[in-house]
Amino acid sequence: MSDLFKVLEKIRKSPEMYLGRPSVSDLFMFLMGYEFARSEQGIELTDAEESFWEEFQPWLQNKLGIASVTSWAKLIMLSCHDEKAGFELFFRLLDEFNQRNQATVSADQSDLVRI
Repeated sequence: MSDLFKVLEKIRKSPEMYLGRPSVSDLFMFLMGYEFARSEQGIELTDAEESFWEEFQPWLQNKLGIASVTSWAKLIMLSCHDEKAGFELFFRLLDEFNQRNQATVSADQSDLVRI
């Protein structure tokens, strides 16, 4: 089974093939099924995947200034009200989230070099 981010890149390039249409709500449901299938198979999450599942929604809530909602897909839909626009926004936000994480990792590694 592929890494979560490899699957997301495939979906980004060809949403119709995986979801039927570019839809943030359909993407959310697909990823919930993907996570369930991996757990049923006993496949452990990578650190990056764990970060996504645990930190993406709280990061998004903070970024958008919205305290509570049931899912990151609903948070995104509050911002755009269109499934296709939400799908595109998800990937822009995911890129920003991952860049934030990479900057944190780089800073942590430079701290280790100084020690």
